[in-house]
Amino acid sequence: MNISNLLRSATLAAAVLVTATMTSAKAADIVDTAVSAGNFSTLVAALKAADLVTTLKGKGPFTVFAPTDDAFKKLPAGELDSLLKPENKAKLTKILTYHVIAKKVMSADLAGKTLEEKTVEGSKLKIDAKGMSVKIDNATVDTADITTDNGVIHVIDTVLMPK
Repeated sequence: MNISNLLRSATLAAAVLVTATMTSAKAADIVDTAVSAGNFSTLVAALKAADLVTTLKGKGPFTVFAPTDDAFKKLPAGELDSLLKPENKAKLTKILTYHVIAKKVMSADLAGKTLEEKTVEGSKLKIDAKGMSVKIDNATVDTADITTDNGVIHVIDTVLMPK
């Protein structure tokens, strides 16, 4: 085999390996995306405490209005620590599922509208996308349309509380 054929064979083998690696790599779900972002560690800890990780790693599609670590810092002193206790799992679950819609809702779907969307928790979120910013109840969307393999994340600046 001459050097030219050897190089062609090596190039083809490398291309096949790269393609196989890329096609076998799993796209990031909502939880993995939140973990890798680095500013949702409190949300991820809360999802673990509420046993919601498996759900949000599921098929979906989901829309998650994800409060950042800074959003959780706005909660009254001691409230987060209290919510993370095992005896408050039901309350934590109610709060976290209030941040989730069981369908994929992109910002383009909301643009110029005021509407309500039913959450996984069962209540409705008020969404106002008519102005310069998008409001979800009393929170503002900081970053929209972070797509994942099972839905979308919209980053918000405040933890939402169901009524």
